[in-house]
Amino acid sequence: MRRLVLFDLDGTLIDLDAAFALWAEEFAEEHRLGHKGVDHLIKLNRDGLPHRELFFAKVRERFRLSTPAASLWAAYRRRMPRLVKCRAEVMTGLAELRAAGWRVGIITNGTPDNQMAKLQRTGLAEAVDGYAVSGLEGIRKPDVGLFEIAAQRCGMRLAEGGWMVGDTLAADVEGGRRAGLRTVWIDHTVRPGEEHPADHAVSDVMQAIALLHEYGSRS
Repeated sequence: MRRLVLFDLDGTLIDLDAAFALWAEEFAEEHRLGHKGVDHLIKLNRDGLPHRELFFAKVRERFRLSTPAASLWAAYRRRMPRLVKCRAEVMTGLAELRAAGWRVGIITNGTPDNQMAKLQRTGLAEAVDGYAVSGLEGIRKPDVGLFEIAAQRCGMRLAEGGWMVGDTLAADVEGGRRAGLRTVWIDHTVRPGEEHPADHAVSDVMQAIALLHEYGSRS
């Protein structure tokens, strides 16, 4: 029996925060911002600004940089794919899911250049059955349309059911629920007992993969 699982990319399959910290150190060194500059960049990132254009506009203003915000953002998109990594155990976990009969896909919001480079440089593009990138398709999670595209690329239909695994309640969990999928929330802050709409909450993607194997063995 074939089963479908879709994974988010940033913060789920790859540790974007760790890659961002590396980028922040490089950026601060390049622009001579010092340790306080690194701390400010990381804090600004954690503030959850809705778009990187706004992030770099604030960075440019805060540090009085002459480079246009659009150029800073473009340089960031070129550099970040070289800094992100997918842990070996995660790659193995995806392979084991596929070997167990799962169709595995990736569904991610983001710009085409940045997200596709991440998928290719980490090896994730070849490690799954299909993927859908919002910047390429013109729609974003939680739009069900992007979930439909990802499922089709995996040779499946949403009507057959499946799972969505991600770290964002609005885009991943709510989007997965709208698409008729069961959901696993990657809650990095580990807040036991907190109410949430996901079917399950775990602190790491490897726990989610283990849960899927358990589910598969019972069905």
